[in-house]
Amino acid sequence: MTVCLDSWAILAWLDGDEPAAGIVERELEKARPVMSWLNLGEVAYQVERRHGCAEAVEVVRRLRSALALDEVTADRVLGASRLKAAHPIAFADCFAAATAAAHGAALLTGDPELLDRELGCRVRDLRPKRH
Repeated sequence: MTVCLDSWAILAWLDGDEPAAGIVERELEKARPVMSWLNLGEVAYQVERRHGCAEAVEVVRRLRSALALDEVTADRVLGASRLKAAHPIAFADCFAAATAAAHGAALLTGDPELLDRELGCRVRDLRPKRH
């Protein structure tokens, strides 16, 4: 099964937040998950804010070889736009869902904005299970 990662999933992996970090690590070991370039940009700015430019450059370098990066094409922009029109979620989150849908992939995330919505793709919640 193909999976798509959003910025939430990658940031959780980088921070070692379980269970997301372990799940993302296993997916990275199995294949090259799909991710939108736009969402990789989100990861880059978050890492730069927290740890500086050099760390952000290194993270992007590592991820470029580990991920199948999806271009921000007209089709993807319009797919994200349709999701944004239908749901009150961040536009970048719409790109993650549109990318997953375009690739027939399950979107791995823990972002509450993306959970429990009809987004045109399967969504897997990476947050810890509540008892």
